[in-house]
Amino acid sequence: MTKAMLSMKNGCYKLSWRERIGFSAGDLAQNLIYQTVSIWLLFFYTNVYGLKPSVSAVMFLVVRIIDVIWDPIVGAFIDKANPRWGKYRSWLLFAGIPLAAFAMLCFWNGFSGSLLYAYITYVGMSMCFTLINVPYGALNSSLTRDTDEITILTSVRMFFANLAGLIIKTLPLVIAIFAPKVMNPETGRMEAVYNTPESAHAWFITMSIFALTGLALLIFCFFESKERIVMAKEDTEKVKVSDLWMELVRNRPLRILSFFFIISFATMSISNAADSYFMTYNIGATPFMMTVFMWLGTIPAFVFLPLVPAIKKKVGKAGMFKIFLGVSIVGMLLMYAIVSVPSLKACFPLLCAVQFLKSAGVLVATGYMWALVPEVVTYGEYTTGRRVAAIVNALICIFMKAGMALGGVIPGLVLAWVGFDAASQVQTPLAEQGILSLVTIIPAILFFAAIFVIGKYELSDERMDQINSEISKR
Repeated sequence: MTKAMLSMKNGCYKLSWRERIGFSAGDLAQNLIYQTVSIWLLFFYTNVYGLKPSVSAVMFLVVRIIDVIWDPIVGAFIDKANPRWGKYRSWLLFAGIPLAAFAMLCFWNGFSGSLLYAYITYVGMSMCFTLINVPYGALNSSLTRDTDEITILTSVRMFFANLAGLIIKTLPLVIAIFAPKVMNPETGRMEAVYNTPESAHAWFITMSIFALTGLALLIFCFFESKERIVMAKEDTEKVKVSDLWMELVRNRPLRILSFFFIISFATMSISNAADSYFMTYNIGATPFMMTVFMWLGTIPAFVFLPLVPAIKKKVGKAGMFKIFLGVSIVGMLLMYAIVSVPSLKACFPLLCAVQFLKSAGVLVATGYMWALVPEVVTYGEYTTGRRVAAIVNALICIFMKAGMALGGVIPGLVLAWVGFDAASQVQTPLAEQGILSLVTIIPAILFFAAIFVIGKYELSDERMDQINSEISKR
């Protein structure tokens, strides 16, 4: 038996670049829709739609609680079901259209200030996202078991995810095209207004463009992904919701990864939600400056993610996480110091340089964590004999959203506590300090905790090769 044949017997398939790109387009699609909502919805609610920060914070928490109930149901249902167009990829089509529709409606101002409408649209969007995100994550683990291939696939996937981030952060510029223009008395030029109720139609048009583009990419992902490693149909009948919690109890690497997801997504959500406030009120940025700053929150991915396979080989998984999380913490503390000194704060290039440093650490650490999900799926198969990929991804989704819940609640509560006033273009020193802490001090504390958690992860590449070999012999 040749080496290639043995690899396929072990489930260690090599993927074509067309399949890598096709699969990764699904992450580009999801981020264009869901991350746009995650990053900008709080700002839209407070400055355009007319909700108070505290009310928005509570709503974000309630939606995440609903997710905790909904996600396990989805995970068990998908592992149980066997749609004719693919166990996992079928859902990219089934849920893609309602996801795009709800995302657009979240940014429609037809019922301005209505809390009920905000709940209906945000809950609907979040539930549809789960119907795509859980099977998409499971689809990843169905493509191959090969650890090197998974590393390459994750790098390509994160490249596309960060491409979405780059696009998303152009949102102020896109909104500026459709938003009303007013005279700036300081510059004497007409400038777009994106942070008032008068710009509502511009927000809806922009979200519609992003959502429909995302839908087209989901369809592309469906056609280009091939499922190879799935649970036998006779085993699907045995799947139940309680399996989700049992998998968490008996799968230690999954527990460690889940806690890391909570911390990572809490940190990213806090920073992403606060960046627009930070640039608007602490820096006094124009839409162009805000876009450049937010671009620098994504551009490092294109520099460092292609290097991930080599870096991981050199320092190992745990070492790579610790190095890049540490780099991010240093960047956050430098940003706090710079913004605290008025003469340095006025130097926008310096601010951009620190943003690049901070983001480099965040992007590599939080990007590569997705490569660990297929590993914990395989570990569960090794210990129990069942490959419950959707259940594992439902768990990951729950903890991801738990982190996002924290990330959604904390900014709203901090803004309320420091007396943020959306009607005022100039905030109090206390409000500015609160906003600055949201993009520096609080994320730095959380990343210190993340370093401790990921240090407990024990599935090295060598251990995964051994596990895959033993599974193939059964």
